[in-house]
Amino acid sequence: MKEEEKLEKEELISVKDVSKVYRLYDRAIDRLLESVSIRKKSYHKDFFALRDISFSVKKGEAVGIIGTNGSGKSTMLKIITGVLTPTGGTVETRGSICALLELGAGFNQDYTGIENIYMNGTMMGISKEEMDKKLPDILDFADIGDFVNQPVKSYSSGMFVRLAFALYISIDPEILIVDEALSVGDVFFQAKCYHRMDELKKKGTTILMVTHDLGSVMKYCDRVILFNKGKKVGEGLPGEMVDQYKKILAGKNPDAEKFVEEQDFLGEGRENRREEASGTKESGKRREGAPLSERERALSSGQEESGTTSSAPRLMKEEMAINPSAQLYGNGKAEIYDFGIFDHEGKLSNILVKGESFTIKERIRFRAEIAAPIFTFTIKDKRGMDLTGTNTLFEGENIPSVKAGDEYLCSFTQKMNLQGGEYLLSISCTGFEGGEHTVYDRKYDITSITVLSNKNTVGIYDMESKVTLERHEG
Repeated sequence: MKEEEKLEKEELISVKDVSKVYRLYDRAIDRLLESVSIRKKSYHKDFFALRDISFSVKKGEAVGIIGTNGSGKSTMLKIITGVLTPTGGTVETRGSICALLELGAGFNQDYTGIENIYMNGTMMGISKEEMDKKLPDILDFADIGDFVNQPVKSYSSGMFVRLAFALYISIDPEILIVDEALSVGDVFFQAKCYHRMDELKKKGTTILMVTHDLGSVMKYCDRVILFNKGKKVGEGLPGEMVDQYKKILAGKNPDAEKFVEEQDFLGEGRENRREEASGTKESGKRREGAPLSERERALSSGQEESGTTSSAPRLMKEEMAINPSAQLYGNGKAEIYDFGIFDHEGKLSNILVKGESFTIKERIRFRAEIAAPIFTFTIKDKRGMDLTGTNTLFEGENIPSVKAGDEYLCSFTQKMNLQGGEYLLSISCTGFEGGEHTVYDRKYDITSITVLSNKNTVGIYDMESKVTLERHEG
């Protein structure tokens, strides 16, 4: 067998017959009575957090552990990382491990963020010189500003995760273990983390993750292990195990299956909502290239419908939640210098209501002659999956040749049929030159969209099904 094939089949994590038992006492004094009992009388009940669990994780695999709360998932990760010792069985690991477990674990609360970075680096066997080189990338990814010089006891939960994740991924670990950590933080940071996990997986990093986000399980995991009440009840392909998990939930709670379907693609609700700015109601799709009306000019510049103007017209994007980590690229022949999302009432807002119409507006300025530009938008989930979108070419809006100095206002109006949750918007101006697709300006994940819903279906898209029932008595 070739050496490469041996490495591919190497088990980096081996768990064999692991159990974890806790002694539960009805009264505090029972522990003392048991310890001094001459007849070794038992005053406790055994609680099996884990019972005879066995599995392995091979080099380069991404394995997920799912299960209900209290099923032993986090306990297993703590045993693998050495935080807890098993009551029975063995755990073997090979290679460097970085683990994001409990928030703030491994951080000294009285140390600053910088001090904790170097302390953890030392604990992982990394020299100060190496950490000096990694520090700029760590700080850039964490993006917590001056808080990095403050004691971490002043950090929010999101700051803990930002700093810990940035630190651990900076050392290119052989094994990355994550326990629900990526559910903390805003949608932009979550998207950045998922993008980095994609990169790590492509580089061959072994990933073991515990999560209730079944969408992440389906996207990232090669294999899934299902826990229930401290036992391993299944192991296999993600789809198969997710189906079994839903059955377990449905058996526990009549509403549980509905709950888990919602979790497939939804993120945590944002704690802070941007105050919605007033705008002008507009319906229908404007034909591209038509002269702008006074109303549209005011709307696109952010002016009030009353017609009041100012010396510095407000831009639509000033009312949007802009992603500080958005990827911006293109050859510069065109610039999307302004954009906005308008809800069903014509207000600029990142918050939309499911079932209502909304409009995405893009203002494009051209810096060179282009034969046939194309305007686009795409909506993705936080894991980077394309959910929906369109462009002027698909919609049959053929834009004539433009020259330097020309401007366009492009409006896309449609109905929001995505489930409630957090999404990311990308916009671009592209075209074809010499038969090759060319990007003039692309703003990838430039802003977020929060969809509010009081009615959900399975998956990410609501087909607005109509149900008809006929009862026939036998």
